Amino acid sequence: CATGTCGSCRARLMSGDIEVRWEQAPALAKLKRDKGDILMCQTHAKGDCVVRVPAEVRNNVEPKPERVAGTITVMRPLTHDVTEFEIRLEKPISFEAGQFAVVTAEGGPVGGRAYSMVNYEGTTDRLLFVVKRKPGGGFSEWLFTAARTGTKVEVFGALGRAIFTEADQKDVVIVAGGSGIAGMMAIIDRATGLGHFNTYRGRVFFGVRTLSDGFYVEEFAKLIERAGSNLEVTLVVSNETPDVANHPDFPSVKLGTGFVHEAAANALSGGAESSLAFIAGPPPMVDGAIRSLLMAAKIPVSSIRYDKFG
Repeated sequence: CATGTCGSCRARLMSGDIEVRWEQAPALAKLKRDKGDILMCQTHAKGDCVVRVPAEVRNNVEPKPERVAGTITVMRPLTHDVTEFEIRLEKPISFEAGQFAVVTAEGGPVGGRAYSMVNYEGTTDRLLFVVKRKPGGGFSEWLFTAARTGTKVEVFGALGRAIFTEADQKDVVIVAGGSGIAGMMAIIDRATGLGHFNTYRGRVFFGVRTLSDGFYVEEFAKLIERAGSNLEVTLVVSNETPDVANHPDFPSVKLGTGFVHEAAANALSGGAESSLAFIAGPPPMVDGAIRSLLMAAKIPVSSIRYDKFG
């Protein structure tokens, strides 16, 4: 996540001098600090260091992440507590569909926040992000309490390996909750542009609380029109029961009820062993979706991709 949240970059300092830049990083609480455990994304090396990492180390990440300055140029409310914002960069960056970037705002809260790109354009100086307002959330509260267009930002990216590429020749299953749909929009757009759904099936399950909390529904309808009958999108609402089977304004989008991972499990219970699955959303939803896809859909663990921001 590059924000001190997920703990994936944990390591053990064997020798050398370091400085921990954020002592309040949530994932630090899970580490054995007395034995030298660190989060590499929140630690600066003051000189040569030796660290042990509990993972395979690769040196072939492409495109390589970089820091680029930019400006928030557009803010567009999507619902009462979800907004979309656009950043224009001083120079273009390249990224894959499904990747994310860490955004730090001038005058905003301390530290960066990781957000997935909604748009996919290969190489571009325009990035779209979605933020859901979260009580006590430093960046979301800052973003929602005043007009932030014109604010200078720094973007570090692209990051993440939960991506879709032209080499992925499989049916696609997507399970997303709330603002987790952001990177999934890029994946669906990329797949549609490649003509992927001419040959393979795509099933998208997007969970929100109520029908009025649904966003990007019109965009989904346009993607379905482009992709054809092999792309199915279900908007799943957890706090009410729709009395119709399809969205009243965009009937090509289906409606479901309950928790989104349970709705996906029910729809996929016949088995989806050959599918490639993508998951995004709050950590409890991600955990539930992983279990559902493994047990009900029979999708192997090697075919499930997600970035966990918590």
